[in-house]
Amino acid sequence: VLARSALCAGRSGLRQFRAMNDPLHHATSTEMLKDSEIIVGDITNEDDLATAMEGVGAVVMCTSAVPQIKKWSIVKLLFKKKILRRKDAGRPSFKFIPNGTPEEVDWLGARNQIDAAKKAGVGHFIFVSSMGGTDSDNFLNTIGRQTDGSGGDILLWKRRAERYLIASGLSYTIVHPGGLVDEEAGKRELVVDVDDKLMATSTSRTVPRADLARVCIAALFEEKAKNSAFDLASKAPDAEGSVVTDDASDVFKFLKGKTCSYDSVSGARVPPSIPALR
Repeated sequence: VLARSALCAGRSGLRQFRAMNDPLHHATSTEMLKDSEIIVGDITNEDDLATAMEGVGAVVMCTSAVPQIKKWSIVKLLFKKKILRRKDAGRPSFKFIPNGTPEEVDWLGARNQIDAAKKAGVGHFIFVSSMGGTDSDNFLNTIGRQTDGSGGDILLWKRRAERYLIASGLSYTIVHPGGLVDEEAGKRELVVDVDDKLMATSTSRTVPRADLARVCIAALFEEKAKNSAFDLASKAPDAEGSVVTDDASDVFKFLKGKTCSYDSVSGARVPPSIPALR
């Protein structure tokens, strides 16, 4: 989606770096993407990243740990609902694949990409993260968490990597999208704010992937996007009074200079993203 958005905006010379465990890495490129260079590698491998970053002017980082549902938890859930007739049967359980935990992907892997970009002299680094990072008790942080409290914390590891990027000296843009949906770009009004305020005030916490891609491409060329971190969502297509955002770069005008604060994280847990960067 990101590559298509760049090409539609008239940008060429694309290089896509895909993780080896990405199910798309072996897919055949479409006619539209035939001129894109695809490099398959490992974000924990310095040589792979050095090759990917060589001669690159800007990076849009979209890597993320991906949870897998535990099949047995579905069985237990169905048993509680169908047999025991429980109204609140709970939620299914999730896990992360070996070498694919949030700490390994969203912290160490992201840090490696930031370091490689800085070493290669990349001009601008766009970090696609997620909303919810200000709350250690967010449900997404519980995915993959063990009984001893270790594991999980995907949003908090992302947040730590974001802080690392800010401290790196690279020119950056950090985007915290809401829930991603598969819809056509340019059909919704995009809304922005900071510090997860949209989670409390917005009637819609979703945004089309294609619109997120448009915003990322716009950030590469918009001066107001530099060194900013913000949350991105959209209004429902049928929302009363909504006005479609035709120009994705307008979101940076909507921000009016605001950027996310990284001073604190709420919640009961002491997350791994809080200690000083090291």
